[in-house]
Amino acid sequence: MSVNVLYKTSAKATGGRDGHAATLDGALDVKLTTPKELGGGGGAGNNPEQLFAAGYAACFIGAMKFVASQGGPKVPADASVTSTVGIGPRSEGGFGLDIDLAVSLPGLARTEAEALVEKAHQVCPYSNATRGNVDVRLTVV
Repeated sequence: MSVNVLYKTSAKATGGRDGHAATLDGALDVKLTTPKELGGGGGAGNNPEQLFAAGYAACFIGAMKFVASQGGPKVPADASVTSTVGIGPRSEGGFGLDIDLAVSLPGLARTEAEALVEKAHQVCPYSNATRGNVDVRLTVV
């Protein structure tokens, strides 16, 4: 599969989960902390799962807007996606992610909303990257 890349960004991390990450253009600059649940101290800062959750949620709204531009129902201005990302050991070894996307589309009929969400899931780059490797559950709320 090839991708006609239209945009690229680069980020550099140092120190791992208790370190620092920033995009090379300086637009994003975050302190990283390990959650207590993963053996860290918690505290001020973010972790990779939070960043992934925020990115997936925002990207999924963009995917729904793309579907709408191709003849799907209009995405309401107050639409939202809550992405919940879990991490833990896999039965096969190593670690894995577990994701829930709760999609709110006020004013759309449930059947219309569900069809829009399913189509968006087929075009969203985060969904395409995780498909077949990470459990992603979609819910219209």
